[in-house]
Amino acid sequence: MASPQLWRVVMPGVVIASAARRALAVEPRYALEIPGGARSALAARWLGLGMVALIASGVLSILLVFSRTPGMQNLLPVADFFHVALVAHVDLSVLVWFLAMAGMVWTLNSTPRAIGVGKLGFGLAAVGTAAIALSPFFGQGRPVMANYIPVLRDPWFLIGLITFAGGVAVLVLRGMATAARVGTRLDGGDALRFGVNASLVSTAVALLAFAWSFAAVPAALDPKAYYELLFWGGGHVLQFTWTLLMLVAWLWLADASGARVPLSPRVVTLLFGIGLASVFVTPVIYLAYDVDSVEHHRLLTWLMRFGGGLAIPPVALAVAWASARCRTVTSDAKPLRAALIASIVLFGAGGLIGFLINGSNVKIPAHYHGCIVGVTIALMGLAYLLLPALGYARPSVRLATLQPYLYGGGQLLHVTGLVWSGGYGVQRKVAGGEQVLRTTQEIAGMGLMGLGGLIAIIGGVLFVFIVLQAIWRGRSA
Repeated sequence: MASPQLWRVVMPGVVIASAARRALAVEPRYALEIPGGARSALAARWLGLGMVALIASGVLSILLVFSRTPGMQNLLPVADFFHVALVAHVDLSVLVWFLAMAGMVWTLNSTPRAIGVGKLGFGLAAVGTAAIALSPFFGQGRPVMANYIPVLRDPWFLIGLITFAGGVAVLVLRGMATAARVGTRLDGGDALRFGVNASLVSTAVALLAFAWSFAAVPAALDPKAYYELLFWGGGHVLQFTWTLLMLVAWLWLADASGARVPLSPRVVTLLFGIGLASVFVTPVIYLAYDVDSVEHHRLLTWLMRFGGGLAIPPVALAVAWASARCRTVTSDAKPLRAALIASIVLFGAGGLIGFLINGSNVKIPAHYHGCIVGVTIALMGLAYLLLPALGYARPSVRLATLQPYLYGGGQLLHVTGLVWSGGYGVQRKVAGGEQVLRTTQEIAGMGLMGLGGLIAIIGGVLFVFIVLQAIWRGRSA
């Protein structure tokens, strides 16, 4: 039996170790280690590509907002250009921006091997992005407003889209071959790594779905039907990629802003695994039903709606609870907290609006604008977090704290105006006189949409300015 003296010496250490284990079990740290060297430099290039896509998309969005705001569409002869600009705007602000930021995260999560392959993937993606951005001005037009990936039926745009897809395929293959391993004794970092790796797998399945649809869809179909079927399956799977990256960003931003999320790494990994398991149902749907069948169309929709949505509420509630408990936020963490709050609010609003959709009206773009902007703001917050780790200066605290609220608030007004107008039957994907705004309520709703869109544009421009300023200051230093 141990002596009382020995017990008094050992007991404090036992108590401290026990308390430390309890603290780690209740409040794990959700953060990833950031490598240096070639991986950091390549990740910075992907961030730069994302910024270029946002800048080009922002220029086009100005024309889009003006073309749909009552009274303003007459100031510029833009209505005929509306659908052409809309195609490039959507592809740049969603497809290219999201995958560029994913490329940044996947590169940081990789081992140092095959850096040359990573550079090849980036080069292809950059060339494809340039072609997509310039196609409204140099191509033949002929827009096809297909869901998920609208296209312009001209060689300039299509070659650019295929080149970009080739760059992403190289990026994904390298990412899967060199992904950082997840430890058997899971901690917060391992859980985030699993989420990042799951987003790689979902993107690989999306690319497989695109290729499968390309081989199966009859080329003789009407262009609208052809591209709708071509992008339907892979487009649905990409939503899992965006969701997984957003959840990783929420947990990482919460931790970096001082909040301790009350979810164990095993639970978080399980939630990520649910999304990943849903992705693997996609090949089964392709094998069971023809690409042009009603069952194929319906099952992919249900898969995204139910499989993709299961992991979001627990993480969102845990992050919101942890953030509410953490009342003290350091100055450098204020932009991260602002981005986190704005992202959760916008994504939640978009999800709720989805239950209000009935018919083909502007409630549909209100729904996906809310969700997409929720992902966008999360990735913006991740950019603020990673700028110093990539060798640049810290973003301006005052401006970077204001920007998510400005951008998110504008987008909230934007989607509110769309929901308001959709209740009166205003149709989607039309502009100018084609909107046929008959009542004061319809005009007011679309006017609110225009006001919110302009505020959001200011917020988007401010984000670009903040990041470019941090890059410039970092290089100057």
